Amino acid sequence: MTDEDQKQRLAQLEARIKAAKGEAPGKSHTDEHYSQAHLAWRMVIELVVGLGIGFGIGYGLDSLFGTLPIFLVLFTLLGLAAGIKTMLRSAREIQATQQAEQAEKNERD
Repeated sequence: MTDEDQKQRLAQLEARIKAAKGEAPGKSHTDEHYSQAHLAWRMVIELVVGLGIGFGIGYGLDSLFGTLPIFLVLFTLLGLAAGIKTMLRSAREIQATQQAEQAEKNERD
């Protein structure tokens, strides 16, 4: 048996093992892990950006009008609310995508 035949048989065996486990041949567990981490970072960034924009607007208005930090507090809270709203919208979008993928997978089986 040549070295090339052994490699080919090993590749076929690995493909059969993956098929028996029900794993998709193209997507590994680590790819899925990085995908989930990407989604988590996306939501964190959306929340922080909302807070940052609200803080910036509030600070700018307080500096412009020479007022107490009332605008800073007000717009920081509004930025927090906007960040949470955006984060929840992204979570719904991700959930809908995952449900569509699951339904497509169930139809194929």
